[in-house]
Amino acid sequence: MPIDREVMEALREMGEPELRRVMMLAKARLERSGVVFPDAGPEVRVRKQWVRCGKASCTRCPHGPYWYAYWTEDGRRRSRYLGKMEDIPEEADRQAGAERA
Repeated sequence: MPIDREVMEALREMGEPELRRVMMLAKARLERSGVVFPDAGPEVRVRKQWVRCGKASCTRCPHGPYWYAYWTEDGRRRSRYLGKMEDIPEEADRQAGAERA
């Protein structure tokens, strides 16, 4: 299936941080469907989180859900904000619910 022209153009215009977010999301989705990446780096887990903004006057907290990628690198847990996305696979959504419980 060919990739939409607008998607390709958007990818060309993205900087490194945005491309890394797309790469993490694509890798997580492929791993959930059974694709194995030998020695391709750390396992990336995707998790949904509700976030408090910290404003005393906010009546809408918590905000979200927002998606984050988590992995271990050099013995430290790292995370990267992926955004408020609606197209995360259902498996990741179920996994996020199980981790919250």
